[in-house]
Amino acid sequence: MLKFYINIPVTPSQYYRTREASLVFVLTASETFAILRQMKRMLNKTFLMVAVAATCLLIAFGMGLAVGNYLGQNTPLAKNENGTSTLDLAPFWKTEEILKEKFISTTASSSIPTDQAKVWGAIEGFVASYGDPYTVFFPPKETKIFAEEVRGDFVGVGMELAIKEEVLTVVAPLKGTPAARAGIKSGDQILKIEQKLTNGMSVEDAVSLIRGPKGEVVNLTVKQNGDIKELAIVRDTITIPNIDTKLRDDGVFVISLYTFSANSPDLFRNALREFVLSGSDKLVLDLRGNPGGYLDAAVDMASWFLPLGKPVVIEDAGLNAPQKITRSTGYNVFTDELKMVVLINGGSASASEILAGALSEHDVAKLVGEKSFGKGSVQELVEITPETSLKVTVARWLTPKGHSISENGLEPEVKVTLTKEDVQKGKDPQMEKAAELLRDPNFKP
Repeated sequence: MLKFYINIPVTPSQYYRTREASLVFVLTASETFAILRQMKRMLNKTFLMVAVAATCLLIAFGMGLAVGNYLGQNTPLAKNENGTSTLDLAPFWKTEEILKEKFISTTASSSIPTDQAKVWGAIEGFVASYGDPYTVFFPPKETKIFAEEVRGDFVGVGMELAIKEEVLTVVAPLKGTPAARAGIKSGDQILKIEQKLTNGMSVEDAVSLIRGPKGEVVNLTVKQNGDIKELAIVRDTITIPNIDTKLRDDGVFVISLYTFSANSPDLFRNALREFVLSGSDKLVLDLRGNPGGYLDAAVDMASWFLPLGKPVVIEDAGLNAPQKITRSTGYNVFTDELKMVVLINGGSASASEILAGALSEHDVAKLVGEKSFGKGSVQELVEITPETSLKVTVARWLTPKGHSISENGLEPEVKVTLTKEDVQKGKDPQMEKAAELLRDPNFKP
């Protein structure tokens, strides 16, 4: 295939970038003669004859011939550092050039992006093509938001979001937050944010829209139990709660865990100390509405109830690596006299499901409540630049017996539904069922 490489300041109608970062032009007749006129001024007669010969070849093949079109369809235009990529980026560069030449902004929401914004947008689209809602590229703004969430102190409304069945869904509202006070529930679907439809919107984009200055209102359109609601929620500083404890009048001790943060293991240890000092042998671990967090925290908590070396969770990376089994560190301070129930619901996700699954499958606790959310994939955060990062799914979680959390969630052994009417009346049939089971002298997990 004939390629005509030039290095003079003429902008043709089409160009393609090669591995050597040269430009391959597809020339029209007028462009060819314009080039020759410039070359005549710049080059001596010998080089001009070479250029004319090249032009004659172009004419012989026909002016309609797309010289160097896509640089040969079987030739990759970009290779990574390892030289393993087979990406043909010619369509990308062609699109970029057409937009640069032709695009005109016609609405308030449209604009010509900076070159850097084009790069971030291209990466976001590339990552989105993998079809995994948990694999996401974070530009600088989103990277900052994610870091604030990890620290557990940010301005927003206080709810965990995820994409479930291609719909933006509430995993759980955090206790005591504006979202909880507004009546947001686990499983609610967010249809609009400030009148902007959430169809096809990523979790990160949704969070960015919901966030804003403290004290200002964000308007949400929410589908809850089939009803459409318009909610105006005032943003506030959100401090993620961790843990509560309570000794009920019937002798049942309750530990309510709201997240798995870096300091959750220490708080959980203190809660267990309270439980032991209470003299009770009946424990409810309430993981309802707990969207998860650090895996290490879940493993540490499971270790209080499991012998050394017992599997807590299996990390399955498919063909990329052998299965990795994370095992109990073996605190195992409780005897067989312990009676334990774990409460779960649709807001129990990720680390909550790992802990609940391990305690259930090792016959330490009975699961009561409703089916868990089913968020059982492993993400790794990789720095792309100092200001940007990539959250990429690298594996999926399996319970000790090989149950896929991501595909199925956890089914409670005793199913009890908590209705809207129960909440309005201040009733908690799930907690009451757990207490009833634990009071039974013949209780077995």
